[in-house]
Amino acid sequence: MVDPTETEGPYPADGSNGSRGSLVNVLSQSGVVRSDLRSSFGGMSGTAAGLPLTLKITLVNVGTNCSPLEGYAIYLWHCTREGEYSLYSTDLLNQNFLRGVQATDSNGECTFVTIFPGCYDGRWPHMHFEVFRSLNTAGSYTNKLLTSQMAMPKDMASAVYAGVSGYSASVSNLSRVSVTSDNVFGDNTSEQIAWQTPTFTGDTTNGHTATISIGIAV
Repeated sequence: MVDPTETEGPYPADGSNGSRGSLVNVLSQSGVVRSDLRSSFGGMSGTAAGLPLTLKITLVNVGTNCSPLEGYAIYLWHCTREGEYSLYSTDLLNQNFLRGVQATDSNGECTFVTIFPGCYDGRWPHMHFEVFRSLNTAGSYTNKLLTSQMAMPKDMASAVYAGVSGYSASVSNLSRVSVTSDNVFGDNTSEQIAWQTPTFTGDTTNGHTATISIGIAV
């Protein structure tokens, strides 16, 4: 199925809005094309702490029996373990970690190394992404083919938040929200939520590996 379109939210840093009165477009910065998102780049320094997560994405064309799409670009971004966003949160204005772009290979696949995102008040734990036709067109939000979000599975989120240092605030935040009450995922069908939720393996000691397919019609 085609991934449902979801809002990019207030912290995309894709050229569609600003932070502290200045336009923010991380997509135009040298170094944004990378696999490991945990550290800042392009003259900024700093590393986001948290449980390691390797995310493997497969991009498919649902119009041709889910054949893999090669050479497309995926921009991924998400919050820190504390629930903050680089380039927007007051203490992270000089950081751009947990953001990056990868191109899909001949199997329609790309891999990001990041951390498990925290849960902040009012939102189910999630990651944001945008899909572009190529790396060359991935310099601005105006060229995106899809904007959506991934929902983290509850069992994984609960285990990480309860068992990994630094995620303590996420425990209470998660207890106050559900997929159905979330203002993004709440209006989706169970089939859509299943499609938007990665499959996880691993543990809270060594980290997780997650896989997900993203479907678009081209």
